Amino acid sequence: MPCVQISTNVCLDGLDTDSIFSQATKAVAQIIGRPQKFVMVVLKGSVAISFEGNKEPAAFAEIISMGGITSEVKKKLIFELGTILLEKLAVPRTRFFVKVFDTTMATKYAKL
Repeated sequence: MPCVQISTNVCLDGLDTDSIFSQATKAVAQIIGRPQKFVMVVLKGSVAISFEGNKEPAAFAEIISMGGITSEVKKKLIFELGTILLEKLAVPRTRFFVKVFDTTMATKYAKL
């Protein structure tokens, strides 16, 4: 079950967040290879974020999945989410940070 949590300092009031939810869900499902019904997306706006010492539009995302994460998958996820945030919230790619975590790898290393 992949989960994407996106926090941004952009105010979401009056914006079409439904398209962000649907595009993020579709992208994550396709890239990781899971059905859309198992993808959770959390979107928080108006979060206090400073990046590069200023409060211009920025975002932080965390993607957690039980398997399906490879180096290539990470690159595709970062690109697709960056595209969505750029197009929908005007957050430049240079002001977007992503943390990708595969829970199966944590379990694997915990057993070592």
